[in-house]
Amino acid sequence: MTGSVAQASAAAAPASPRGGPAPFSPRIAAGLAGVLIAVLVSGFNEHVTDIDMTDIRGALGIGHDEGTWLTALYEAFQVSAMAFAPWCAVTFSLRRFTIAMVGLFALLAAAAPVMPDLPSLYILRAIQGFAGGALPPMLMTVALRYLPPKGKIYGLGAYALTATCGPNLATPLAALCFEYFGWRAVFWEAIPLSIVSMLLVFYGLPQDPLRLERFRQFDWRGLLLGFPAICMLVIGLMQGDRLDWFRSPLICHLIVAGIFLFTMFLLNEWFQPLPFFRIQMLRSRDLSFSLIAVATVLVLAVANVDVPSTYLAEVRGYRPLQVAPMALVVAMPQLLALPLVSTLCNIRRVDCRWVLAGGLLLMGASAYGGSLVTSDWFRGNFYLLQAFQVFGQPMAIIPILMLATMKLAPTDGPFVSGMFNMVKGFANAIAAGLISFLETWREHTHSNVLLDHYGASRFMLSGLNAGPSDLATFAQSVRAQALVLTTADIDLVMIGIAAALFLLIPVLPTRVYPPASASIPTPAAR
Repeated sequence: MTGSVAQASAAAAPASPRGGPAPFSPRIAAGLAGVLIAVLVSGFNEHVTDIDMTDIRGALGIGHDEGTWLTALYEAFQVSAMAFAPWCAVTFSLRRFTIAMVGLFALLAAAAPVMPDLPSLYILRAIQGFAGGALPPMLMTVALRYLPPKGKIYGLGAYALTATCGPNLATPLAALCFEYFGWRAVFWEAIPLSIVSMLLVFYGLPQDPLRLERFRQFDWRGLLLGFPAICMLVIGLMQGDRLDWFRSPLICHLIVAGIFLFTMFLLNEWFQPLPFFRIQMLRSRDLSFSLIAVATVLVLAVANVDVPSTYLAEVRGYRPLQVAPMALVVAMPQLLALPLVSTLCNIRRVDCRWVLAGGLLLMGASAYGGSLVTSDWFRGNFYLLQAFQVFGQPMAIIPILMLATMKLAPTDGPFVSGMFNMVKGFANAIAAGLISFLETWREHTHSNVLLDHYGASRFMLSGLNAGPSDLATFAQSVRAQALVLTTADIDLVMIGIAAALFLLIPVLPTRVYPPASASIPTPAAR
């Protein structure tokens, strides 16, 4: 079984004319840049229906409930694609598969604003989500396969860029497109960069041969179990709060059936000769920890974007374009912070586990500052807190990527890429479900408490003479104060999540060294 897996996976390695690995060159660097651009564009488009949903709903004439399905379907198919894309890249070749997915992504972006009806738009966004989700595993694969040892950490830094900088750039790009070019441009913004990406990938990446014989061992059972399982779980998480979680029969069926099918999928992968996931690799403490850690850190990163944005929109009445500078404070400096953190982690004497610990401390400090929010805060009050994230996020993500990849055998890359990216995608759905749940729960709790304390006194003492306008003003004030307290509560929960992961660092992961020092004898790692 191991021999067949190794033989099939080895086919993914690019070959030079002499049969060895293709040497790194400016041409391959251009191909890597093309894949990076494609992944960033996919990340931007993922957040389109989050950032400008109110305006898109108005343009399409749909309600809030219908709009949420645009986001949920895109996310579900995106996460599913992350699990199965590495197998497709090995079979059809990395260059062919990447160009095909980017081309499909751009074509669907062009068609999105002219769909004749809402069901057609649902189908389009689902397929576009699949195409976009197939791209992040390609970036990790390119970085691990083509970069020389001294550059692998910087390749992982480029991958980290898509998880930290990319989501923060999505807000200003979507806001600018809508404000100056209309709602259709929010979808069309992906097209120019997608074309650039395809040209760079076509020019830069070596062409691997087709491996269609792999279909003889295709894991059909795994696909039929895993794909619907992942979609069910993601949709359940994304729609859970809106439908009141397990009080909804739909959410119950999605979550229960999703967990059952996913369990069966994992059991199937254990016994498959050519699986999508090699479950036996989870015996590695470093890989198991990295999967837990990337999910945790991305929940913290999503909260850092969503919670202040919700506060500014709901309490202060900011438009997306007015929130954009706050996102840019995190996104733009990371173009410098990521290479600096990569350089730090590339030093043999530096233990990446404690770089991760430092990143968690910075992210926890940002959340602690956010927990002190009051109703007087405006955009400027968040800048210092966002500055903690500039170094905190790269210091967390890059060590996690090192722990996941530095001890890999060449044949293990596609399996780890699938697992890692699927968990990364799940983290976004988990963050959305968790934050929505906390917002609803804590807002209702605080609203009830505030009404109990102040409602009776304000109106009973006035002889119940308050008119409708007074009641509306009072209700708005109560809701605003409840949102402020809810924002503080969510930040306190994020502190607890960061602390829990921090306590795992001395227990689970072992010491790993940068690949540039692989030839140097290493002392026994803990």
